Amino acid sequence: MPELMFYHRPSCPYCGKVRAYMQSENIAVPERDISANPDYVQELINTGGKKQVPCLVIDGQALYESDDIIQWFKDNKHKLNEN
Repeated sequence: MPELMFYHRPSCPYCGKVRAYMQSENIAVPERDISANPDYVQELINTGGKKQVPCLVIDGQALYESDDIIQWFKDNKHKLNEN
């Protein structure tokens, strides 16, 4: 299974779209609320070069844009079930 981290903000509608998809598909990914901890903002900037959310970090590579993140989940659902 790839190493994943989902960065979001509760007030972000695009983040909510991704989280709703994850919930509907029973996809469990570690999450970091950047509004709750400034260290998470710095992690996000260090990884992807910007503090844009939503951001799914996949094996150290940042993927932005809600539609792209949802498509990645659709394309890689089989990988999420690996141990």
